Amino acid sequence: MSNTYGDWLRAQREAAGLTQQELADAAIMTRSHISHIEAGRRIPSEEDARRLDKALNTGNVLSSFLPSRNDGTVADHFEPARQLEQQATMIREFAHNFVPGLLQTERYARAVLGSAFPPTSDEERDKNVVTRLERAKILNDPVTPVVWALLDEAVLHRPVGGPDVMAEQLMHIVRLAETERIRVHVMPFALGLHPLMDGMLTLMWFEDQPPLAYSEGVSMGKVHDSPSVVRKLQSRYDLALSDALPLKESQALLRATAKEYGHHD
Repeated sequence: MSNTYGDWLRAQREAAGLTQQELADAAIMTRSHISHIEAGRRIPSEEDARRLDKALNTGNVLSSFLPSRNDGTVADHFEPARQLEQQATMIREFAHNFVPGLLQTERYARAVLGSAFPPTSDEERDKNVVTRLERAKILNDPVTPVVWALLDEAVLHRPVGGPDVMAEQLMHIVRLAETERIRVHVMPFALGLHPLMDGMLTLMWFEDQPPLAYSEGVSMGKVHDSPSVVRKLQSRYDLALSDALPLKESQALLRATAKEYGHHD
């Protein structure tokens, strides 16, 4: 991102005669988080920006002029979550309609993005697919972030892109789980209602800032940084997870469903 925001923050901090640690203490943040923001490596959350404004007595300037790195290849409402996702040390996903973006294969992603309305050009769709696949590169690190995926069984049975695409997609998830790169659990249809049926949810933890949550519905999404809201969403996730199929049973169901789609392994 442009470092204008970080440079301005540094100038205000120095004008106030504060070290990074002193500003971090006043804004209830970590020194490294302040350092990342000033260097242009990170964008603060809305709550962080509000605390920085209060600590520096800058009105609502830092809150009002949060920068964006959206290049148009993701929805505006998802861009803040995309940036945070790349910084997280732990991610827990819940999906009730589609495979989470981090776990999508190229053909599955192309089918999902190709269903956009209004329709997009082939060139724009290709750019969006590349961006989605770029997100998944965080899984190339064998350790961080730790990723858990909780999937409603509906995700397995919605034939996005057709049987062959679905078989490939489900086996991709199985292999990630079998190599212990992710944990995957399925919420079975037989469970009936569960605490996460309202929509998609992502929980994120970080090395140097408080945990955050991101929820999404139709053409809207929100990053939640209120500690009480995040704890509530974490509790709902934990409750749903406690009713999900165990890891091995979930893998078996994914594999069996892939076979129904015509996969033979």
